[in-house]
Amino acid sequence: MKRVYNFSAGPAVLPEEVLKAAQEEMLCYGEAGCSVMEMSHRSAAFAAIINEAEADLRALLNVPDNYKLLFIQGGASLQFAMAPLNLMKKHRRAGFILSGYWAKKACEEAKKYGKAEILASSEDQGFTFIPDLSGLVIDPATDYVHICENNTIYGTRFTQLPETGDVPLVADMSSCILSDECDVSRYGMIFAGAQKNIGPAGVAVVIIRADLIDDNVLPGTPTMLKYKTYADSGSLYNTPPTYAIYICGKVFKWLLKEGGLKRRGEINREKAKLLYDCLDESKLFKGLARREDRSLMNVTFTTGDAGLDEVFVSEAKKRGLVNLKGHRSIGGMRASIYNAMPKAGVESLVSFMREFERDHHV
Repeated sequence: MKRVYNFSAGPAVLPEEVLKAAQEEMLCYGEAGCSVMEMSHRSAAFAAIINEAEADLRALLNVPDNYKLLFIQGGASLQFAMAPLNLMKKHRRAGFILSGYWAKKACEEAKKYGKAEILASSEDQGFTFIPDLSGLVIDPATDYVHICENNTIYGTRFTQLPETGDVPLVADMSSCILSDECDVSRYGMIFAGAQKNIGPAGVAVVIIRADLIDDNVLPGTPTMLKYKTYADSGSLYNTPPTYAIYICGKVFKWLLKEGGLKRRGEINREKAKLLYDCLDESKLFKGLARREDRSLMNVTFTTGDAGLDEVFVSEAKKRGLVNLKGHRSIGGMRASIYNAMPKAGVESLVSFMREFERDHHV
């Protein structure tokens, strides 16, 4: 069967080159004589895999030496609890900028451990834009400020980071990490679930400033929910998601080979422009996110007619353009065009959209 263009928001498309390499090594990885799936996480072979993955990710993001890089199970959602358990320890207070569903979920989780203050929100207008942060006031007695940098459901992104002063900025980058250049030093911590732009589901990457890691965590914090546990053990305190980390490492090498994040950002802007230009020129389709806050990774749009939207999704699937149905909370369509989505896939979608408009616009 021919591979489709998969516009899923996650788990999402992976580079074909990575999948083919994994296929070739499925039965026997290098000189190990077994699959990575069967390999001991204490073996020299796996030590090389995880160490190379970390080194390549550091190179891609130019991670400063005073940051630790951790591979943790539980996805990004576990970080909604780990962050307050580990960081909300001095003032028992964190600030949240609500730009979508996942930032709201993180805020609700943090309320279990201390005061979670909403600093700005666009919820009253359906999260269709990033809140104005020009007058943002942050109490210095705040342990950290949380943002979700790209919002998969609504198709928005932060184009400018909030100024948080000495208060650490914690960013959920699950759907935008590695999509463009990034100044890691501006953050206290970055975390990202792998299944959108890094690799397969089953692991999350945490990049955290070393001074934020210590034994001083909230009382009752389980050993496996302490960042120090992972930092001290090189993410090998227990059996990690070995195969997921292996695939992530291959994605990192693919990105480095393809020109790194500077080139990747250029490619992603080219892909997004193709799709947004189509929407802006269309008399049938309408984008759902405010123009200045549009995501490069998740493009949301609609015809304005729920029935016609369903027809579009169904007809697109017949053309090999799959997983275009929008999130149930806002409807319409969503095209997730992560790093591994080739430009040809976006071109095929745009071509179909124009054909659909010719056939259905009155």
